[in-house]
Amino acid sequence: MRQRSIPGARGRVRPLTLLGDPVLHTPCEDVTGFGPQLAGLVEDMFATMYAARGVGLAANQIGQGLRVFVYDCPDDEDVRHLGHLVNPRLVEADGLVLRGPEGCLSLPGLEAGTERYDEALVEGFTVTGEPVRVRGTGWFARCLQHECDHLDGLVYPDRVTGVRRRRVLRRAARASWAR
Repeated sequence: MRQRSIPGARGRVRPLTLLGDPVLHTPCEDVTGFGPQLAGLVEDMFATMYAARGVGLAANQIGQGLRVFVYDCPDDEDVRHLGHLVNPRLVEADGLVLRGPEGCLSLPGLEAGTERYDEALVEGFTVTGEPVRVRGTGWFARCLQHECDHLDGLVYPDRVTGVRRRRVLRRAARASWAR
């Protein structure tokens, strides 16, 4: 018998914020209130992430400039990592730097080879204000770094240089969802 509800089951799917919206390039504010409103936001974020078939989602990707993200992401050993972080801080990114394909729900249908460390440690809080540390390796480490970047006002093309950057930005400009 299931003892916990499925994240996002009580949430509503919100519209995604797409590349070009200033909220994606503005550092997010710390959360100061840990209550039902924050819990509802996290539920909505899970519902939106699942509806869009993503593995992570930051609050600014649904237009909320708050330091919150959710994830449901495997690592390289196919171990599932499911959770959320409030006021997260990337405290360690280490190991090998690997270039791998990276996409984003705010740039639907696009991806580019992006360099990330293969280990990451993030500290933050739960929706109830309990401290939490999340350590990731491989694909999950990439996810943690990607979502922390969102909260700092960065999208993955900001991490890409040269031809890869020009190519992804050109494709974004021509995409049907572009403004």
